[in-house]
Amino acid sequence: MKSPLRRSSPLLLTLSALVVSAFSCVVAETARAETPLLVATYEGVINPVTAEYLHDALVHAEAVGSRALIVQLDTPGGLDTSMRLIIKDFTGAKIPVIVYVAPSGGRAASAGVFLTLAAHVAAMAPGTNIGAAHPVAMGGGEMDKTMKDKVENDSAAYIKSIAEQRGRNVAWAEDAVRKSVSVTEKEALSLKIIDLVAEDLPTLRDRLDGRTVALAAGPAVLHTKGAPFDFFPMSWRLELLKALSDPNIAYILMTVGTVGILAELYNPGAILPGIVGAISLILAFYSLQSLPVNYAGVLLMLLGIVLFILEVSVTSYGLLALGGVTAMILGSLMLVKTDAPFLQISWSVILPVVALAAGLTLLMVGMGVRAMRRRPTTGREGMVGLVGVAKTSVAPQGKILVHGELWEAISEQPLQPGDQAEVMKLEGLMLYVKPVVKKGAV
Repeated sequence: MKSPLRRSSPLLLTLSALVVSAFSCVVAETARAETPLLVATYEGVINPVTAEYLHDALVHAEAVGSRALIVQLDTPGGLDTSMRLIIKDFTGAKIPVIVYVAPSGGRAASAGVFLTLAAHVAAMAPGTNIGAAHPVAMGGGEMDKTMKDKVENDSAAYIKSIAEQRGRNVAWAEDAVRKSVSVTEKEALSLKIIDLVAEDLPTLRDRLDGRTVALAAGPAVLHTKGAPFDFFPMSWRLELLKALSDPNIAYILMTVGTVGILAELYNPGAILPGIVGAISLILAFYSLQSLPVNYAGVLLMLLGIVLFILEVSVTSYGLLALGGVTAMILGSLMLVKTDAPFLQISWSVILPVVALAAGLTLLMVGMGVRAMRRRPTTGREGMVGLVGVAKTSVAPQGKILVHGELWEAISEQPLQPGDQAEVMKLEGLMLYVKPVVKKGAV
């Protein structure tokens, strides 16, 4: 006879398995709900700082097990080399990468088009646009037809391969490079350039849920509903390097550095202008290394400052100062040799900087020149021109009180005690003096 306990064992095992399975699902769902979506926000030109920031964000997202990396992007474009580094990171990512063109009023132009198309999921906010990815000359001047065709064909082939890999509109992608076409977020959605339009990050998160994306390791399903956001800020070091990469900042630093060094040379011992100038020049050199610099522009700016210096010591009736202003403005316009508008120096920066540089140079160099021309007040040279009082008769030798000190003096004209005498020269400890003729004396 079987015991009731033995008869109920299969039922107990089944119930236990169901409880364990349900508990495991609850635990898994709870862990999934706590797994964040990492958000990296970038606004500005695509450059080496961008590549490093997004690389760090992706590495961090993979390390902490984020469900996906959302890159909120607003860019006018940037450098081809930095763009390709970022796309390599996107392509080899272990987690989904979502590029979200936002906020409203933002854009993904030039290099930003490539980055958006390379994402596993491409999204845009209302009021944004994408396009105009035609390559521009980064070395200054106009490219000849052969070189222009080479660069254009290379960019077109690259963007087509990206669009094909992500299943996006290949024909439009090629037109964005060859014809610089640009579209709104609604047009981009209808043309299958992007995957969705979302008003904000929470809306984007909810609309991503359940999508399947193709990672390097294979297909993956996005489970994003209710996931918390974890924002990845840019470090202070990258913030500083990003600011220094601005051509306007580089221009200001170079001008301040040059003026500071010249001010120190004309005012030896001032120290502060030299320190500020040296630091500014070093930072300017860092900034300029990531920009297409025209050295004719650098020379023109230096010539302008030299002309300001000459204006202080040469009578030119303002011609040298006018030439200095002209040279600096021309040098400013030629400094960064590119057709890309986001890498050109703004007029609102050029005019104040030229005026300030001219004023500071004339002021500081003028002070230095006046100091060099000023009569010495100490030492042997400082004695010449001083007026003393004869304490004894000087005919031709006697004693005279000068600057509170009693000196032996020689005078070609006799002096009586109390007479004033001017020091003509000093030889050893002997003063050579002459009588001071009072006004109105015959």
